[in-house]
Amino acid sequence: QVQLVASGGGLAQAGGSLRLSCAPSGRAFNKYVMCWFRQAPAKEREFVAAIRWSGGGTYYVDSVKGRFTISRDNAKNLVYLQMTSLEPEDTAVYYCAAGPASVGGAFGTSKYDYAYWGQGTQVTVSS
Repeated sequence: QVQLVASGGGLAQAGGSLRLSCAPSGRAFNKYVMCWFRQAPAKEREFVAAIRWSGGGTYYVDSVKGRFTISRDNAKNLVYLQMTSLEPEDTAVYYCAAGPASVGGAFGTSKYDYAYWGQGTQVTVSS
């Protein structure tokens, strides 16, 4: 049974930092892309960042470039989202997800590109 367990959310002030963690289990993810989405109240779920489990390669939505960093620790089997310079607009429930890497190498940014989802962790940024 595949599970993705997200953790690390919480409350931060604008300009502050938080680090989210995602612990995937239940299958081999070496040919998968791991990613983070977020969903603010009354808004659609939005792609944030993605990383290939093998070989690296990352992709970010424009609004977080230069502020967020996605990474993975193969030894610990964890995926991280380091968030800095947080803004109130970053307030959302953040979801870890995983999906097969595309043959052409492009990163999917649609929620339909990812088959497995974690339970979400709340991030709240106060002004």
